[in-house]
Amino acid sequence: MIDFSTLGQRILAGQPATRDEALAVLTASDAQTFAIVNAASQLRRHFFGNKVKVNYLVNLKSGLCPEDCTYCSQRLGSEADILKYTWIKQDEAIKQAQYGIAGGASRVCMVASGKGPTDRDVERVSKMVEGLKDENPHIEVCACMGILKDGQAQRLKDAGVDAYNHNLNTSEDHYKDICTTHSFEDRVNTVHKAQDAGLSACSGLIVGMGESDEQLVDAIFSLKNLEGDSIPVNFLMPFDGTPLAGTWELTPMRCLRILAAVRLVAPEKELRMAGGREMHLRSLQPLALHVVNSLFLGDYLTSEGQSALEDLTMIRDGGFEVLGAEGRDLVAEHQEFMKAHGVNLAEETGAGSAPCGSAPGSGCGGCGSAGACGPEPAATPTVTPVEIGIAEADASAGVVLRKRGVGTQTAPNA
Repeated sequence: MIDFSTLGQRILAGQPATRDEALAVLTASDAQTFAIVNAASQLRRHFFGNKVKVNYLVNLKSGLCPEDCTYCSQRLGSEADILKYTWIKQDEAIKQAQYGIAGGASRVCMVASGKGPTDRDVERVSKMVEGLKDENPHIEVCACMGILKDGQAQRLKDAGVDAYNHNLNTSEDHYKDICTTHSFEDRVNTVHKAQDAGLSACSGLIVGMGESDEQLVDAIFSLKNLEGDSIPVNFLMPFDGTPLAGTWELTPMRCLRILAAVRLVAPEKELRMAGGREMHLRSLQPLALHVVNSLFLGDYLTSEGQSALEDLTMIRDGGFEVLGAEGRDLVAEHQEFMKAHGVNLAEETGAGSAPCGSAPGSGCGGCGSAGACGPEPAATPTVTPVEIGIAEADASAGVVLRKRGVGTQTAPNA
């Protein structure tokens, strides 16, 4: 039997976590979960101290994707009521990025739906990145544009892109069950193209898609073997109008164990709680910060997330500091920023908004696999949970679609 209380110490001593140990973490009881979190927390503190890296998504092109990924609100044939628009202009992309930077983001993730970019698309994004870097030379940029062709990663690198996101999402043997228009191998090859061009590789998971524990372990070790630098973990948002609508397999405690399993297998990697954290971790989000060291600020690609002010307060209250903003009171700064932009702070902290656990999402499986928020009320689709294995509190939880920010006339939730 595994002694979870000493597992972190053993890994720090140079004994990597095994597949059996990762599987034991995933299948552990709720009563064992806090010992597992403690083990993972030792590794998080050792490699990252009390720092939290804040990332911010800009959705450059929404919907209209020809791929058939079953989890995705932007997929071919999706009936999800999401915002759909083609490429935004460079000045709009930079304007949207500035909202996240004002909230303490040190990395901006520029995301576009689709199977992969044309050379013209790469040039378009390269110009956006060059413009953003001219104004914010200290900001990292991660591009997420799908499957890359030869030479495209190098052009992005030359423009100043620092990282490229392309998630593996799940295990190789489960992949055919969630997508038929491209392969697991296509995704691996794109990550390698990015790495060969000198870009930092960001590749992660979407969990809760019907994968077995063994398949999830396979996916985690595939990510470890990729030797990327960051691993975002997304929690499935079962959008109405997609094949996985009504799929509810996650509880807050299981989400903690999944994050801990990734930390224990890949202890030195930037681990990000990404799309769906608000819905599935719910009140345990602050505890998850003792396992992860990174998050997305505000909204996602096609759905609303927790307000940036709530995120920054959660980070501060947990005794953590935002990476790159040490010694600053980002909560106070953000309050002043929002007041200056005419945003009602009561709305930004949840008053009059959707109930806890009903606000986030999972978009195209890209850099956060999900979608962005503001004072305009958003439509909440009805989602029917599975009959077994879901708490009654989850029955009313739905995906709140993004109805503000980029693609609208309303300021984003950032």
